[in-house]
Amino acid sequence: MSDVSRKLLVVEDDEGLQRQLRWSYEDYDVVIAGDRTAALAAIEAHAPAVVTLDLGLPPDPDGTSEGFVTLDAILAARPQTKVIVASGHGARSSAMRAIAAGAFDFYAKPVDIDELGMIVRRAYHVYDLEDENRRLRAAETNVGVLGGIVTGAPEMLKVARMIERVATADVSVVLLGASGTGKELLARGLHQASLRAGKPFVAINCAAIPENLLEAELFGYEKGAYTGAIKTTEGKIELAEGGTLFLDEIGDVPLPLQVKLLRFLQERVIERIGGRKAIPVDVRIVCATHQDLEKMIAEGRFREDLYYRLAEIIVRIPSLAARYGDATLLAHHFLAKFSRENRRSFKGFTPAALAALNDWHWPGNVRELENKMKRAVIMAENPLLDAADLDLGEHVPSSLALKTMREDADRRAIRLALARTEGNVSTAAKLLGISRPTLYDMLKLYEMEG
Repeated sequence: MSDVSRKLLVVEDDEGLQRQLRWSYEDYDVVIAGDRTAALAAIEAHAPAVVTLDLGLPPDPDGTSEGFVTLDAILAARPQTKVIVASGHGARSSAMRAIAAGAFDFYAKPVDIDELGMIVRRAYHVYDLEDENRRLRAAETNVGVLGGIVTGAPEMLKVARMIERVATADVSVVLLGASGTGKELLARGLHQASLRAGKPFVAINCAAIPENLLEAELFGYEKGAYTGAIKTTEGKIELAEGGTLFLDEIGDVPLPLQVKLLRFLQERVIERIGGRKAIPVDVRIVCATHQDLEKMIAEGRFREDLYYRLAEIIVRIPSLAARYGDATLLAHHFLAKFSRENRRSFKGFTPAALAALNDWHWPGNVRELENKMKRAVIMAENPLLDAADLDLGEHVPSSLALKTMREDADRRAIRLALARTEGNVSTAAKLLGISRPTLYDMLKLYEMEG
């Protein structure tokens, strides 16, 4: 690591060793403190990520009492700080006591600069990883939008805003998207944002019910309408009176039933199976499907007139792979959720896991991610989840060509920055540490505009 902007606090009372360490760490912005008071003042002023601490500080330079008091004070002020303590030969017990008290690691005196340098670099690496996990957890608590959807992606935020706009209009809505993209969650969010929020939200999966039973589920039946109909039963449409009926997988409704559904939408009345009485029903219809309804119309498998009755408003939901940055946000959301449910504790994810989460193509979308996270929380043994815990295997870049890897890294960084700033280019440029014109040039170069 070579970053002169990074603060490294060296707590050491030996002036000769101070000079040696300052010289050895010219790649860092080294701050020196010779006692506890100066060390705590430096913690307050500079908030260093890493501290090296000699346990033998005045007024007890030959002992460790002052060093341990200083260690406790540093960790009380900034618990996330990585403190590396120094111990003399034969003082391993003091080092182990420091580790138990919260120190990150220890090094032996006399100092081996190369060994200490490796420990310091590792401390910064772990600090950065934990800081990223903390930031993502904090972001996750602020990204719940319509219906509780967890997202920071501009593509999904655009969908949520569109649904919010149409929520109060009494129009039928079709949600188009692959399985596992959150269609029912968005449908519930639409209902909650509508003027019908105080009335029932009734959902039915048309693909999960056998064709010969779907009509009865939707329209209900009178007592004696068929063998086994021992009592009059209201259908889902009636149960949704005044509220919203969500028809999931509408593309699986058979053609004969499509005719009856069309009549209901035109006349807003139903007849139960075996009944003769027309029953008026005031209900809003929201549908969803992963199928291409226009293709089904061309093939004669879906009625065009029904389509236009249902699809007054069409909302297309992006896949998880297209929601840049959301995989990590959702992973932290599910990690917190399943950790609570299973009474387990995790610190977050390894860099390999975060890279794999971003690069995985997620054919099963959010549902796939949720399943993988649930399994990982139950089965993982380490406090940081790795790619293998998520059943994503060892993360290997799709291309080993240096230019391609650099471009992929640029694209990922830009997508994450835009996701976190809801598409604000100026703010995203600041996050990336580049100028706004440079970011515009990169967006154009990588064809990421619009």
